[in-house]
Amino acid sequence: MKLTHVALLSAIACVSSLFAQGLDCSLQEYKPVAGIKAESQHGALALTWQGEHGDQLRAVFSSQDGQPLVQKLAVRRQNGQWILLGHNLKPEYQVTTGRRRLSEQQMAPLRNLGIQLTPEVIAREQWNAFWDAPLNIPGNPGTSIDLPRRPEEIRRDWATFHAGACSVKTDGSRVEITIPGVELGIFSGELRYTVYRGSNLLRQEVIAKTEQPNVAFKYVAGLNGFEIGPKTRIAWRDVARNWQEYEFGGAVNRDPVPLVARNRLGLVEGTGGSLGFLTPPHKFFFAREIETNLGFVYYRKDNEHAFAVGIRQADHEQPYRPYGVSDAEWNRRADEARHDINNFALYNAPPGTMQHMPVYFYLSPDNGETTQRNIIAYTHDDHYKEMPGYKVLVSHFHMHFNEQLTDAGTIDQQPSWYSVFRGLGINAVILADFHSDSHPNDPGPIRFKEQKVYFEGCERFSDKDFLLLPGEEPDANLGGHYMFVFPHPLYWSHVQEKGQTFRQSDPAYGRVYHSGSAKDELALLNDEDGYMWQTHPRAKGSAGYPDAVRNSDHFNSERFVGGSYQSLPVDQSEKRLCEGRCMALLDDMNNWAGAKYMIAEGDTYMKYPDDETYPELLVNYVKLDRVPRFTENWSPLLKALRGGNFFVTSGEVLIPSWSINGAGSKRTYTANVEWTFPLEFAELVWGDGKTTGRQIISATKYAPFGSDCFKIPFDVSGKKWVRFAVWDSAGNGAFTQPVHLH
Repeated sequence: MKLTHVALLSAIACVSSLFAQGLDCSLQEYKPVAGIKAESQHGALALTWQGEHGDQLRAVFSSQDGQPLVQKLAVRRQNGQWILLGHNLKPEYQVTTGRRRLSEQQMAPLRNLGIQLTPEVIAREQWNAFWDAPLNIPGNPGTSIDLPRRPEEIRRDWATFHAGACSVKTDGSRVEITIPGVELGIFSGELRYTVYRGSNLLRQEVIAKTEQPNVAFKYVAGLNGFEIGPKTRIAWRDVARNWQEYEFGGAVNRDPVPLVARNRLGLVEGTGGSLGFLTPPHKFFFAREIETNLGFVYYRKDNEHAFAVGIRQADHEQPYRPYGVSDAEWNRRADEARHDINNFALYNAPPGTMQHMPVYFYLSPDNGETTQRNIIAYTHDDHYKEMPGYKVLVSHFHMHFNEQLTDAGTIDQQPSWYSVFRGLGINAVILADFHSDSHPNDPGPIRFKEQKVYFEGCERFSDKDFLLLPGEEPDANLGGHYMFVFPHPLYWSHVQEKGQTFRQSDPAYGRVYHSGSAKDELALLNDEDGYMWQTHPRAKGSAGYPDAVRNSDHFNSERFVGGSYQSLPVDQSEKRLCEGRCMALLDDMNNWAGAKYMIAEGDTYMKYPDDETYPELLVNYVKLDRVPRFTENWSPLLKALRGGNFFVTSGEVLIPSWSINGAGSKRTYTANVEWTFPLEFAELVWGDGKTTGRQIISATKYAPFGSDCFKIPFDVSGKKWVRFAVWDSAGNGAFTQPVHLH
């Protein structure tokens, strides 16, 4: 694969241009930018750009019979020889589409609120689907509207191309090449390649829309036509972080071969250099309740001379490994969401929205292991970077910890999910037992014994810089689903039987509570300095909430922190993670009332070290010098949450400090930001109590792996609150919590 003479490289370019019919590219929107050069050559469009570590990269684009071609991918070290990584490659895309349906879990709370399920309500609420599996035929009766599903609802279509023209555009320190004429089943649109100064990444994406209603979809994206040479191989790290390889000695493949690869990354290696192929870190992944690695990258041996590589999503979950001590318990736990095929929602595609379907390639002059290290630097090796003055908090995990320990017969049974959280760099975890496990509605005798095991287990596996908080998602009296957490272990029940009072002294457990109403639950929070927030607001079992309780005592109390934030649903036309549901609710809540916040949560079940947890998780960086020990009061952590002293992030964008400076009506929002992927934009968002406004600041001028101080002047007049956010080119981001100005 390595070219030893410049003449050989020129010869390949010449031969390629002979059979390629050319690409007529407009350079009207192209402006020369330092470090990137675009030029027309022999009916092709060539991009040369400066990458990382002094590398120089080159990509040449053309077409043949309407088929776009990546005529050449090459890389060289500074002043070194060019290494050809691939030539005459064809982009390949497949879209699988099904019908989006509203789930029964969403309909139930809406009915309870007296909301009529009109066609308009169904059309709006279906896009917040979680319990939907459009590829599951016929579907589980009673789980969604208008079942059973029918085979003819599902389409699988490969892209066809009608390329002949293209446009080249400079945007900050990046250049985009857009090629119209893509047909992809019920979608139509364009193909785009983007290169970034200072990065070895090449982004390939189809951007397309459909006018069909109720569409859910997934996609395959890659390149085919790589040549199989004597030393060509695919390399990847498996889930145990061992290196694996495939050298194309097997039979020809009919379908893409999923690689259960760590970091969602595969590598093409030859006699020189290597090419990484990878997914976007988070935006590629729709919400699930487990993180089983389903093989998100693939190769496909097309014949004895050529192969393809790319990224893909599975059709459904794979059977998982629930724990249990009897067949009945095994079946009960297995039937839940750990591998429930009725929960695999895919992406939303509302009519007319431009859906982005990206895949990343990374051009490198190095061997596979060095290239892998360079690529995983973009996600800090799937680790939440340690920052002085902050601790990383995650919340809402149904681990059935009490049952695990009881099954094991010892408090000293370290759970499998413990090492997952520790390995991610997480310092504090709010668990949520007593949801579908144990005896949540027992009035005390059984529940308190189980709570004791829960508390002792959390204490046993908390450490100097790691705290397990025994939270709960009671979903009892306040409406929708919600999280409760207290600054200390607390014995309480959801029900109040005859003879029981709200507060009681128990000879075994001391002070205990029996709540029987919404008033009791709010009194419990006030008595014990606890906090609550709406889990998965406006979705799942919280459809219609917290909107329905915005005027209630508990919503307007200091005890109600806000809502939970997770990437649910995924709409590839949105620029932000959970843009339409989460970010809109954050702004609405602060227009309705006093300070309310969004807390990043998982809302997932069992975890194992071989899971691919990082892409499914968003976290909170809480301003805190140290994590409280389990035997101490946890109030410093909880009060930092309630005070909005934290930012939410996917991990690639960090906001080490932020403040509002100035006096009178003229203020400046100042935020120090650091990032890995090239940035897209920053924004200052505000509300006046009724409406929301924003100022967008383009950040495409920034190279990857940078930092800067953003200073955004604003006028306080007419503004009730303000917040700040930054989003990168891969859809990752971070945001601060709203600050109320009066």
